[in-house]
Amino acid sequence: MSVAPVELDQPQSDALVSLDVPWVTLVWNDPVNLMSYVTYVFQEYFGYDQAKAERLMMDVHVKGRAAVSKGSRDEMERDTEALQGYGLWATYQKDE
Repeated sequence: MSVAPVELDQPQSDALVSLDVPWVTLVWNDPVNLMSYVTYVFQEYFGYDQAKAERLMMDVHVKGRAAVSKGSRDEMERDTEALQGYGLWATYQKDE
C-alpha cells in the first residue's frame, strides 16, 4: 500500500512577520514628568531628533497619549519597560 505525497502550502515569510507587527508603545500624560524630561527621554532612548521628540511630547501633553514606537510585541514590551524605567507612564497594545 502506498500513500500519495501530501503537498503542504508553505507560508510566506511576510505573512509570518505581519502577524506580529501591529503593536505600538503608548506614552500617557501624567502629572509628574516635565515636558522637557519627556522630550529628553524620547531623544535618549529612541534617538529621535529634537523636533520629533517635541512633537510626540506635545501629543502626550495635548491629546493625552502618543504612539512613540511600532513593531513586534516583543519590541514593544521592551520599549514599554524601558520607558517605565525612566518613570514615564507607558503601555503597549495592538495597533488600531
